[in-house]
Amino acid sequence: MPDTMAQRMQACTVCHGKEGRATRDGYFPRIAGKPAGYLHNQLVNFRDGLRRNAAMTHLIEHMSDDYLREIAEHFGSLDLPYPPPRAEDRVRPGQARGEALVKRGDAAQRVPACVACHGAAMTGVMPAAPGLLGLPRDYLVAQLGAWRSGQRRAQAPDCMAEIAQRLSPDDIGAVASWLAAQPVPRDAKALPASTKAAPMECGSVAR
Repeated sequence: MPDTMAQRMQACTVCHGKEGRATRDGYFPRIAGKPAGYLHNQLVNFRDGLRRNAAMTHLIEHMSDDYLREIAEHFGSLDLPYPPPRAEDRVRPGQARGEALVKRGDAAQRVPACVACHGAAMTGVMPAAPGLLGLPRDYLVAQLGAWRSGQRRAQAPDCMAEIAQRLSPDDIGAVASWLAAQPVPRDAKALPASTKAAPMECGSVAR
């Protein structure tokens, strides 16, 4: 059997689905096609304890930065179709509030629009801002909640932790509901790096 990265990555697909496309259970995200810089940051964060998941830590705790980058580049290079949103996700309440936060933010709460960092089509921005479409609602709620509670962290300054702490639980549910209801565009590649200043300092972008 050939010793390819796809073959070596079979352990990843047990949770993340065939070729990293994600599964239907709602808690394991798609990793196929995400910016390699973002995927590498997350692998390093799991290895170094900024993110916590026993299975992830066990798999990668002895891997070097270079090998983690190879893994990230493998999954980041995959260009695979997304399934349509689930019917139940298209009818959840609160989506108008979610859309407003995604597209315009909330100045009173000092919450920038999600599109300012994740791209106008929410498909991500190189080198390290991931797309947020095509992710299960439960996963989005869990990750924003983990940032809000301090269970998930990133390189300082941790902009997502600051944003999540400014959102109410209802706002987190609204954002997740709206994102999960959106179809992924045919061209779901991350946009080239932006020349515009980011609304907040974010340590993961500079890594």
